[in-house]
Amino acid sequence: MLKDDKQRENAEALAIRALGFVASDAELLPRFLAITGIEPHQIRRVATEPGFMAGVLNFVLAHEPTLLRFAEEAGIAPGDVAKALRALPLGNDDYDRST
Repeated sequence: MLKDDKQRENAEALAIRALGFVASDAELLPRFLAITGIEPHQIRRVATEPGFMAGVLNFVLAHEPTLLRFAEEAGIAPGDVAKALRALPLGNDDYDRST
């Protein structure tokens, strides 16, 4: 497996953990749904769309208390969330090269 493939796989796994973190929080989930415009029953379907997982990590990164709680729960450094974001499709500003 190539290094980039492994980084993306790890980033996807972290984004899935972040989605679970958000979904299990009674305050975060409604805010996430309101911001994204997604209905609860649509999450499984849209989770496979390009950019969704990057959006989950962006949501976590946008609120420092949420980021710190997630990082602590996941046992990672808060900066690891930003690194994972850059490894995901549409997770950086270089839209032409982001896959």
